[in-house]
Amino acid sequence: MTETRTKMDKSLPAAKRLLRILQVSTQEKTGGAAQVAWNLHHIYLKRGIQAYMAVGQKETDDPNVFQVPNDQARSLWTRAFLGAGNLLQPLERRVPGTVLFRKLMRGTADPIRYLDIYRGLEDFRFPGTWRIPDLTPQKPDIIHCHNLHGGYFDLRALPGLSRRLPVVLTLQDAWLLSGHCAHSFDCQGWKTGCGDCPDLTIYPAIRRDATVHNWRRKRDIYSRSRFYVATPCEWLMNKVKESALAQGAVGCRVVPNGVDLSLFRPGDQHKARQVLGLPVKGHVLLFVSHRIRNTPWRDYGLLEEVVSRLSDLMASDWPLVLVCRGEDGESYRLGRAEVRFVPFNDVTEDMVRYYQAADVSVHPAKADTFPNVILEALACGTPVVATAVGGIPEQVDDGITGFLTPAGDAQAMAARVQQLLADEAMRSRFSADAVKSARQRFDLEHQVEAYLAWYNEIVQH
Repeated sequence: MTETRTKMDKSLPAAKRLLRILQVSTQEKTGGAAQVAWNLHHIYLKRGIQAYMAVGQKETDDPNVFQVPNDQARSLWTRAFLGAGNLLQPLERRVPGTVLFRKLMRGTADPIRYLDIYRGLEDFRFPGTWRIPDLTPQKPDIIHCHNLHGGYFDLRALPGLSRRLPVVLTLQDAWLLSGHCAHSFDCQGWKTGCGDCPDLTIYPAIRRDATVHNWRRKRDIYSRSRFYVATPCEWLMNKVKESALAQGAVGCRVVPNGVDLSLFRPGDQHKARQVLGLPVKGHVLLFVSHRIRNTPWRDYGLLEEVVSRLSDLMASDWPLVLVCRGEDGESYRLGRAEVRFVPFNDVTEDMVRYYQAADVSVHPAKADTFPNVILEALACGTPVVATAVGGIPEQVDDGITGFLTPAGDAQAMAARVQQLLADEAMRSRFSADAVKSARQRFDLEHQVEAYLAWYNEIVQH
């Protein structure tokens, strides 16, 4: 029966059958942008849709996920030198000079590429990009691109890809708008052409200030392309409309990210704490992020100051624990408070328990777009105290589902967290409103429906 249906589907136009969707992402699961694509992919498959992913780095054994064949598409010369260099990797710790020799081999393998990197040009030399539409068993009806930086995608392929098939670009940061950075903080150079970059070390870092060239190259690519742009929040969409990316956009929509409410849901706090080995009596704060202490987008120093202030305010016989989920490390104390580090794992139920166990989820961001961790906390009924940057004010209803505080203001954040910890009735009210808000605005099913409806409009256009 399945074979017959597949043969019939081949002859039907896209408008009269389930679409074949190919998503493009850096990887399947690691990172917020990848998680968005992965969540959509799984729901599409559950609905019987022919859904595929093309990724820069394959992390799972999902047969519908294909790695972009960049290495295979490189020249024989390049592959030979890169392969020889990889063979030497096990000797790096035992043989002096091996690391330097491997760097020389990589430069010899593709000298033009490494010269570009040395000059500060963004690395677009990923030849497998042009093969992306041909990776799937059948030609896709639409290509949905997520994070395109991360060392796997040649942006110069965008004009050709967008002529072959409809292309949707979902932005989770502002890299496509700038001369190199994923977030520009207070810099407005991306509006007019970059140059004189105030910080070349912001991810993705470049070695020299070639931001003018990088920005103009992107602008030229967009002017020759035709694509649709989605963002999870109005804040980022407003930036898109002021940027060079708008030149190639033939349609734009704000589609908020969603979470699986069948997984992320309220639960028994005492039971969750017992399972996780957290104090049943006392207060638990939760901070969730990749590379908690070293990411440029989060302010861990601010969080430490917040916890120090709270430890002075709280009763001495009432434990205060900050759980930092997303990084391994030794526990330590800040005044009377304990700080625990817990690395990520693939068990979603563990993540849910941490949200359920916490009194408050804190998110001290310097720059952010629409973090999934805030949506997950709200869905689990955990009030959020976060800095009011990026699209976060579109997630947290200030004074209803949590509190928003100015970036860098430890006093304000500590006061708001303390207010919630001291008032159980307020926490209970905020918790109920958080769950209600998540159900109304941030259900993964709503996100799926929005994209599927848009895909159909696009292919019928």
